[in-house]
Amino acid sequence: MVFSNNDEGLINKKLPKELLLRMLFSLLLNFTWSNPECTKYVRSIGLDSFCNVAWNILALDGSNWQRIDLFNFQTDVEGRVVENISKRCGGFLRKLSLRGCIGVGDSSLKTFAQNCRNIEHLNLNGCTKITDSTCYSLSRFCSKLKHLDLTSCVSITNSSLKGISEGCRHLEYLNLSWCDQITKDGIEALVRGCRGLRALLLRGCTQLEDEALKHIQNYCHELVSLNLQSCSRITDEGVVQICRGCHRLQALCLSGCGNLTDASLTALALNCPRLQLFVSTFTSIVSLSPHRIARRILEAARCSHLTDAGFTLLARNCHDLEKMDLEECILITDSTLIQLSIHCPKLQALSLSHCELITDDGILHLSNSPCGHERLRVLELDNCLLITDVALEHLENCRGLERLELYDCQQVTRAGIKRMRAQLPHVKVHAYFAPVTPPTAVGGSGQRLCRCCVIL
Repeated sequence: MVFSNNDEGLINKKLPKELLLRMLFSLLLNFTWSNPECTKYVRSIGLDSFCNVAWNILALDGSNWQRIDLFNFQTDVEGRVVENISKRCGGFLRKLSLRGCIGVGDSSLKTFAQNCRNIEHLNLNGCTKITDSTCYSLSRFCSKLKHLDLTSCVSITNSSLKGISEGCRHLEYLNLSWCDQITKDGIEALVRGCRGLRALLLRGCTQLEDEALKHIQNYCHELVSLNLQSCSRITDEGVVQICRGCHRLQALCLSGCGNLTDASLTALALNCPRLQLFVSTFTSIVSLSPHRIARRILEAARCSHLTDAGFTLLARNCHDLEKMDLEECILITDSTLIQLSIHCPKLQALSLSHCELITDDGILHLSNSPCGHERLRVLELDNCLLITDVALEHLENCRGLERLELYDCQQVTRAGIKRMRAQLPHVKVHAYFAPVTPPTAVGGSGQRLCRCCVIL
């Protein structure tokens, strides 16, 4: 490829432009240009000519910029930057991330939509200036859009969803987390037009009720991932509806849906055998596109009405569980761990934080199970007050364990952790030991403090 008739550097003529770009970036990152030897080498192979001439041509060729991520420059990106990018890249641009670019508004995104009509993946997470106007522009000009992230775009209303449903019918992934103006009417409009949705994330959409889930059930039969974290108005009735209509469901987040009972777990067990449970403190499903979901997932943290009976039925029907969040499911006991040990041989990560009825005996069953011997990588036991050093001895059977959380496990000692790590030297243990309680003051009038307290 010849960049200029006057350019005599053979490297510019022989190598494809994609490789030349990679070489240029490598030079910019790795060469010390003030070093005479480096400069001499660059000139000897003709790269000086390349850097002087080729860079301008390559950089201004829109076909080289199909994917752009501006997150690292978010504080500097203003509307005109997006407009210039859209004019330069035009129809070549397929993927753009403006995550955190709070200076970008509706006007610049309208220009972007007009110029980049082949865009498929657009991330507007945290672009708080945008309104329904942006969604109207996307609907009008960007019919090929498949992935749209509107997280924390708090001015978005139901009108946006109506526009998207009319113009972006190929949409597969939509993130509306913390767009708290969205209601059941917006969800109905959305799913009527975007029936191919595979991932729908609605964290913090606090106005949503069970009727919204009924609309999803009726139209989104391809749905793989649904996030309803902190949708506190959702009840068992809504979960039952989702389970009956979305049999392909693999990832479901119900964390913070405090009205749910074992009826929801029963519905999941009987209708969604592909489901796996996932811990919200691990990699969240919020960030997963439908093409990256390799495991069936359910987040159930802070659902305090769930019991051993519900999880028993779930474990017996969903044998592919890999990651499970039971944090603050305060009613569960060792019985749940026994069922998981028997029926869920693929379990890799388990959070039992604040499950204060779990004892060493439950950990014994988990450690002696196939998942304990072969699969378990992460175990969280924060604030499990009945756990002692005996549980750590049982965990020595978990040869693949990589991380263990023991914050505020008051009966676990440093000596116990040291003995376990002698057998499992690769495991990372996170624990906290409060200062030793001081003796009672002479005279007996001083108040003694538990070992969790810190003397100020």
